[in-house]
Formats: sequence, C-alpha cells, structure tokens
Amino acid sequence: VSLLNFRRHLVLALTSCLLWKTCDVSAAMDPKPNILLFVADDLGIGDIGCYGNGTIRTPNIDRLAREGVKLTQHIAAAPLCTPSRAAFLTGRYPIRSGMASSNRYRALQWNAGSGGLPANETTFARLLQKQGYTTGLIGKWHQGVNCESFNDHCHHPLNHGFDYFYGMPFTLLNNCQENKPPELDAALQAKLWLYSQIIALAVFTLTAGRLTGLISVSWKTVACFALVGCIFFISWYSSYGFVQYWNCILMRNHDITEQPMRLERTASLMLKEAVSFIKRNRHRPFLLFVSFLHVHTPLFTTTRFLRKSRHGLYGDNVEEMDWMVGKILDALDKEGLKNNTFTYFASDHGGQLEAQDGSAQLGGWNGIYKGGKGMGGWEGGIRVPGIFRWPGVLPAGIAIDEPTSLMDLYPTIVHLAGGTLPQDRVIDGRNLMPLLQGSVQQSEHEFLFHYCGSYLHAVRWHQKNSGAIWKAHYVTPVFQPPGAGACYDRGFCPCFGEGVTHHDPPLLFDLSRDPSEAKPLTAETEPFFHTVIEKIGRAIEEHRRTLTPVPEQLSFYNIMWKPWLQPCCGTFPFCWCDKEGDSTHSL
Repeated sequence: VSLLNFRRHLVLALTSCLLWKTCDVSAAMDPKPNILLFVADDLGIGDIGCYGNGTIRTPNIDRLAREGVKLTQHIAAAPLCTPSRAAFLTGRYPIRSGMASSNRYRALQWNAGSGGLPANETTFARLLQKQGYTTGLIGKWHQGVNCESFNDHCHHPLNHGFDYFYGMPFTLLNNCQENKPPELDAALQAKLWLYSQIIALAVFTLTAGRLTGLISVSWKTVACFALVGCIFFISWYSSYGFVQYWNCILMRNHDITEQPMRLERTASLMLKEAVSFIKRNRHRPFLLFVSFLHVHTPLFTTTRFLRKSRHGLYGDNVEEMDWMVGKILDALDKEGLKNNTFTYFASDHGGQLEAQDGSAQLGGWNGIYKGGKGMGGWEGGIRVPGIFRWPGVLPAGIAIDEPTSLMDLYPTIVHLAGGTLPQDRVIDGRNLMPLLQGSVQQSEHEFLFHYCGSYLHAVRWHQKNSGAIWKAHYVTPVFQPPGAGACYDRGFCPCFGEGVTHHDPPLLFDLSRDPSEAKPLTAETEPFFHTVIEKIGRAIEEHRRTLTPVPEQLSFYNIMWKPWLQPCCGTFPFCWCDKEGDSTHSL
C-alpha cells in the first residue's frame, strides 16, 4: 500500500511540474526522511530487554533493536539531565555552551531561574527548520525558560528551533506528586526548617521571658527578632513551599495549560500529542523529539501498569514508557511512514542508584557498569542505550561496539536533512551514518572527555590500531558507605571537594577487557601504561585549547528562584489553571 501511495504521489508531483514547466525530479522525490527521536529520563542501560534485562518487559524498544542497529558503547556527554540534553541538542560538550556547572547545582533548579541554553547556540531543530522540516518537542525540556521577564521565553523550545512544544519546561520531581518527600534541595530545605524553628523558639522564649520578667528585654527587641524571623521564613518558603506550583507545569507553545500539572493524565496527554503531531505532518518531513518524563521520580504510573512488573514501581514505569513507544510507532505504521522515518531511542544518562524508598529501588539498573547518575566518569552514569532504525537503509538486528556519543545525533540528522553544520564553532559529535550502514567499521571518535559539571573526571581513548578502549580516571567520587558503588549518604555524588578523590597517576582501565572497571591497571601490570597516560595527557591539552570562556548558565545567581521570572497562568502569585479539563482519556 505504501509503495502504491508513493507512486501515486510521484505521478501527481511530476504532472504538476510538467504543467508548470518547472519540473525538478529532486523536488518530486524528496529524499529527506522523517526524524523520530525518543529520549528517556534516567533510564539505566540494564533496564531494557535488548540490553540484557530478562524481567522488565520492553517489547517495543526491543523491536526497534531487532529491526535496526544497537550501539553497546553509546555515551552521554554528562551524567545529569540539563547538561546532557544541552549537549544532545547542540552536538557540543556542555562546557562549551556554559551548561556545565562549577558549583554543586549541576542542573537547572527552577522554571523561574535565568539560566538556560543560550540563544546563540544552534540546535539541530533550528538547522532542520531551515531545511523545510516541521519540528516538534513533546515532553521534557529542562533547558530554561526566561531571562529577564516572566514571558520573554529566551530559553524556550520555540526560541531554539522547535515549531511546536507541548510538555514540561522543567522536569518531574517528587515535589510534583502529593504526599511525596521533597526532592528539590531536600537537605537545604531541612536546614532552613531547622533555622526557622530555632528563630521561632528564640522569639517565643524572649516573649515569655519579657512577660514573666525573667528576661530583661524590650518589646522593640522582641519585635525585631520576630520580624527577622518572618522575613527569613518568607524568603525561602515562598519558593520551596510551592514547588508544585512553580515547577510542575505543562505548556503548549508559549501558553501554560496546567499549573500545577495533574500527573494522573500526563502520560495520556503526551501520547496524544505525539500521535497528533505525526498525523498533522504526515505529508511533509518532520522532526519529532519525544522527550519522556519517564522514568524520573516520582515514577507516577497509571493504574493500567501499576503492580504489573516484577520490579516494583520502577519496573511498572519502564513498561508504561515502552507501551507509549509502541503506540507512537503504531502511529507511524498507520500513516505509512515507517520506511521513511529515521528512528532513535536513548536515555539522557544512567540510572540513579541512590533513588530509594526504604528497601524499594526507585532508580534504574546500569547492568555490569560501575556507578550511575551524577557520576561523571564511571560507565554506569554515562553509558546508555542507543538504538537506530530506518528500514531499507540501515541493517537490521546488528550490534556495534564502538565508542559513540549522544552528541553524534546532531551531525547525523543534519546530514540526513541535507543541512550544513555551523562553521563558526566546534562540533564535537560525528556523523554516524557510515558506521550505522557498515561502510566503515570504526567510530570517528578517538577521544571522549567525561565531565562532571565543569570538572574533567575521565578520558576515553579509542586506540584503533589495537582495538583497546583505554579510560583514565583523574577524579572519582568517594562512595558512602565505602564500597557501596554510590553516594547513598548524599543522594548524589559530588564533582569536587571532600567527596572526591584525585588520582595521580590516574586510574587506568582497558574497557575492551574490563568493561566493569573492576581492576585498575598499573605500570607493573600493563607494559603500555606510561605511553597511554602520556597520550591521553596530550589529548587533554589539545582539547582544552579548543575551549573558550562563556557565561556560566548554572551559576548560583542563574539557578536561584526569581519571582519576576516565574511563568504564571494567572496573576502572580495566584498561579493556577487547568485548561486541559477532562478532555483526555486515561491510558
């Protein structure tokens, strides 16, 4: 049927060209494929069947792997969502765009912060727009919203090349669901509560002492203490006390549709929007970026999938996401677009090992790889699924064990769209099509640099003449408890300070022999130890020469809550709306 439709459209196009005497065969046979990108949030590489999980059911993602190419050494440019997604969108290490942090806040914290993906960064969506693509983003953004006013939308998806946006400008948090412990800056909130209680107790004590005559203090002093306490409490509670309203919102283009969002229908709305976008644009080339809110905490899962997996709430959430993938792929099939669509599935980084509720694991499984989300060097934080499908163009059912990066999507899809990469900046990604099609056997990447915030923690060297994948760790997090494999005491492993260990000489592994990074090599056990370390050291020097100073988007000032930047569907601070109503059906 699809072949007959293609022939019919081709005849109509040629006839039209002949009638107007401007026939151009290349216009009649537009070779540009549709681009469909799936990116999960916090999904571990060990969480899906085609990467070895035999207990969580992911038949639709597995089908993509059977019908396409699976990458087994696909690497995120950062172990946290904001910088990783910035690199994905721009094809550049986040440190180049200012999306790498030198402080402990490594991701955007508020919709009302002023930091975000700079307007001078060129996303793949913007380049595909220029090639005639209709571009859409459904789901999570987390690259900022405003700069100077509550509606300037300088960081908004529509200001970065997307024609249509429906989703969260921020990210899911426990704060978005009632009766969940706070996730946003939980340790700081606990301290602020404690200080507020101490001030309140001091005011109560002074008041009681003044009334009973036990303390000689003027009412003016008591009033001053009370005023300071009130100002202190309001200064922090006005933001942290209303996270659900400030951060947990849904937008359609520039308009807020839910504030706060209702999680029980969010998945249904996202699916409906993705399918609708495909239907609306079936007759022209499109880019659809489905940026899942799954499988980030609080793991809100609809009733249909609750208690269905063998891995608790986390497994339920993964299986719901896989079902959504299947429904979107079904929409492609229904419109006859499968064979003309370049489809990709990945995760923005590894699963979070520290996400727990008592004995229940709420974060992903990273397979045999050490570490997880937040860890800039260890494989578990940065090695993610990478699956490509394009029937008739890419081979089916093969696996490639070559170093690749999420940044490679940028030059790859720009190439497929017939676009040209920006010449005024460094693009760190590489076009994957020769590797995916089998015309070359090795990745173009010789070195990959693994950052934790703005701190370089590790470097990977693909020694192509030997097949070795050397990896040198210059900084590693201190696991707590010792040997636990994660930072359970902190919730996240830090990038600097007392929570890390610096290594000189660096820890060295050959991932081709030791992918779990279990046994560091030494000069005694590896004859080429010093040669490898020197080679990597020279690569770091060359890499740093390509870096130029840029404003840090995740500075303390840029990530702090600013009420004048708060997106609000009412009159601030009365921000509440539900424009979706009950128009959507449950899953």
